[in-house]
Amino acid sequence: MLAVRWYLRHALSYQDVEELLAERGLVVDHVTVYRWVQRFTPLLIDTAQPCRHVPGDRWFVDETYVKVSGR
Repeated sequence: MLAVRWYLRHALSYQDVEELLAERGLVVDHVTVYRWVQRFTPLLIDTAQPCRHVPGDRWFVDETYVKVSGR
């Protein structure tokens, strides 16, 4: 997931991501990174979407009063 995130977030090439992973001791071919991007990008897009709430399932408080030492 880190490789896919680097590719998407920083507009790196597959070879750049391959080199970054190699610096961290992971030997991965750039074609594998390509396959990961194709496989996991839709999942990341779905996860990044803001969740939709049903009307009435939450509420907000505009003002609050706190009693401290009886005041």
